[in-house]
Amino acid sequence: MRLRSLLFVPGDSERKFARARVCGADALILDLEDSVAPPRKSAARALVASLIDDTPDRAWSCFVRINALDTGFTLDDLAAVVKPGLDAILVPKTNGAADLESIGARLDALERSAGLRHGSVKLACVATETARAMFALHSYAPPHARLIALTWGAEDLAAALGATDNKEPDGSWTFPYQLARAQCLFAAAAAEVAAIDTVYTDFRDSRGLEDDCRRSRRDGFVGRLAIHPDQVAVIDRAYAPSQAEIEHARKIVAAFEADPGAGTLGVDGKMVDIPHLKAARKTLASI
Repeated sequence: MRLRSLLFVPGDSERKFARARVCGADALILDLEDSVAPPRKSAARALVASLIDDTPDRAWSCFVRINALDTGFTLDDLAAVVKPGLDAILVPKTNGAADLESIGARLDALERSAGLRHGSVKLACVATETARAMFALHSYAPPHARLIALTWGAEDLAAALGATDNKEPDGSWTFPYQLARAQCLFAAAAAEVAAIDTVYTDFRDSRGLEDDCRRSRRDGFVGRLAIHPDQVAVIDRAYAPSQAEIEHARKIVAAFEADPGAGTLGVDGKMVDIPHLKAARKTLASI
């Protein structure tokens, strides 16, 4: 499952879904949480359920962001959307891996009822939205069998901390949110799942988005959440390896395949070793 661009789609808007499904995103996240007001939760749940289908040639993965475990909506959300065509659940405001165990147990039963293969519905989670969550990021490793990705969020965390702002005057994150971002990246690497960067809220600022995505990819994130279809192409371009990177990675892999007993080799006039080989394989796997 490629997870370079993941676009949120309000679960109560069929019009926005129609545009989103042709925008080229790797995944659409049909949202039952923050983009849907409480009085519209039931209607949104029914609409999202009707939009999930198992069309074989669909170009995007289907995610649903459910409501958090403490809202009272979670079980109804899951019961409505676990059906053929659903690829993954995005769980918000998780406080640690124990929350995934709870969701996973419910999915076991719902998959059986829906005639789905056990484990076919994967899990991703927003791992930094509560203060308690920040002390439990280590719990995702070893990962739950369904877990495929961790991402982070700053707005709910700011509300939990009582912050007046989470950005510096130049637009960069203040220290608590830099920490949350870094810890999410470390936790994803420890669990060996995809690290997905948070949303870039100014959807009109394509240049700023692209610059931020390139810094994000440099640091180790493999994809990004999007809030507008116009962000998708920028994100896909920024997280894709360049042709020069691909060619260099192929040279590294070929060099070690030609001399499998070597620990260090020369490639393009520079010394490379096993960490470079691991990085090269990751680059080629992302194509």
